[in-house]
Amino acid sequence: MHSSEKRISTSVLVIGTGGSGLRAAIELAERGVDVVAVGKRPKADTHTSLAAGGINAALATMDPEDSWQQHAADTITESYLLANPQTVRIVTEGAARGIEDLQRWGMPFALEEDGRISQRFFGAHTYRRTAYAGDYTGLEIQRTLVNRALRLDVPILDTVYITRILVRDNVVFGAYGFDLTDGSRYVIHADAVILAAGGHTRIWRRTSSRRDENTGDSFRLAVLAGCRIRDPELVQFHPSGLISPENAAGTLVSEAARGEGGILRNELGERFMARYDPERMELSTRDRVALAAYTEIKEGRGSRNGGVWLDVSHLPRQTIMTRLPRVYQTLMELQMLDITQEPIEIAPTAHYSMGGVWVRPEDHSTGVDGLYAIGEASSGLHGANRLGGNSLIELLVFGRIVGQAAAEYSAGLDAQRRSAEALGAARAEVDGLLAADGPENVRSLQRAIRNIMTEHAGVVRDESGLLKGLAELTAVEARIADVGVHPDIAGFQDLAHAFDTKAAVLAARATIETALERRETRGCHNRSDYPELDPSLQVNLVWSGPGAVEREPIPPIHAEIAALMREVSTGGKLVE
Repeated sequence: MHSSEKRISTSVLVIGTGGSGLRAAIELAERGVDVVAVGKRPKADTHTSLAAGGINAALATMDPEDSWQQHAADTITESYLLANPQTVRIVTEGAARGIEDLQRWGMPFALEEDGRISQRFFGAHTYRRTAYAGDYTGLEIQRTLVNRALRLDVPILDTVYITRILVRDNVVFGAYGFDLTDGSRYVIHADAVILAAGGHTRIWRRTSSRRDENTGDSFRLAVLAGCRIRDPELVQFHPSGLISPENAAGTLVSEAARGEGGILRNELGERFMARYDPERMELSTRDRVALAAYTEIKEGRGSRNGGVWLDVSHLPRQTIMTRLPRVYQTLMELQMLDITQEPIEIAPTAHYSMGGVWVRPEDHSTGVDGLYAIGEASSGLHGANRLGGNSLIELLVFGRIVGQAAAEYSAGLDAQRRSAEALGAARAEVDGLLAADGPENVRSLQRAIRNIMTEHAGVVRDESGLLKGLAELTAVEARIADVGVHPDIAGFQDLAHAFDTKAAVLAARATIETALERRETRGCHNRSDYPELDPSLQVNLVWSGPGAVEREPIPPIHAEIAALMREVSTGGKLVE
């Protein structure tokens, strides 16, 4: 044991302090269960806080005809039939309760004059069912959850990086990690562990995630613990990410810019959406707009920097300042660009992991006893295209359910069996990296992975590109053995980046291997060599390690939901 090792014991450990992790921690604390939440970035600055659009629930405050059944039908239709119907039912049926919880804890939703929660159209929803707070809904949800957790005295450790989940005989008993500031180690013993550490979108060159988040940590921690990954190839690319400056590449330009009447043009000045979706034009679905922009760029009609132009300068200045204040401010800050006068240069950007750790629909338990996964780390709700606004409600519904399940699991244990061997392996892994003094730089390896994924597994894929990507990835994996890790006075970031790189390479392999197996085009997954949808591939692909991909059948859709499924008209609505 290290002299600097801190030992903590708790009933439930939550890894990740974004919306889903905090909601689970709150549920546990309200039930009087001992819980500790750890995050590798400050709790006020998690990925949840970036979500702008809104949160879905069929409250029927604006359209009395709406129902959870219709919300479920819309979600399954948009998923291209890859969503798990049971997962969908649980989220849509539990959505109103999720909103009530937030309101009770002080969330400042936009309200109508009579005090009803206001709801707007978003995505391919049949009715108005997206509740919001300005264009910073995620930020307000995160603030509300942080305040509630603090009021309940939930211990939140903000600078702890978890490197391993500790397992003995397929039963979880805690986790191992280190402090990003001083390098001190943590051994956290827990009856149950909830994995809420996000997705893997950071492994592409342009992404709406910040640096050092969503690097695939959840995938690596889960796989090493004995779990499997479902549908990692299904990644949503957002049509409008900034290209420059380099350090902010991928930062989102809210889709409200298109919703308010923004126009997309290529370098020749053509309004190119006429070629791809003449009816809906800029209001088409996320996957189609991203594919259109990608195609224009790929065929040589893009801007010099490899983008297309989004123009709102024809809109009244008043509209821009009141409806798109954050877009205006962001472009001023990052590029000194006045969007009331000039167009914005954008390109598709990796935005959301629709796949994730394999979980059971009813309680998000994994294949390892006592280990649960929630939020973007999990899978089952979104299929091949996520309905805008569904990710935020998923956090609340499953945060509550998993908190309850973990509480009951912990209460039912008669003993906890630990393994000195598992702990020793986790300790040795950190020791080994700290002693590593090879010539390879972790940052350049990360960049290499991002280049491979962008080049060979981006918006459009084909077999030869994916195979090439796999070969290049194998070469990068070999180089990881020769890294040099150099903590300095500023902290142990370099060690964290080394673990991020290990996670990224595993997530990249899972993504490419499942993308090779999905020989069809469906939703966000475009195979130029297989442009048609293949009904025999209406399955989830489950990855359990290099070369191991299985097809998992999807349960049938309940008749009352199936009866409500139809293509939704998006006339005059912002799509997602």
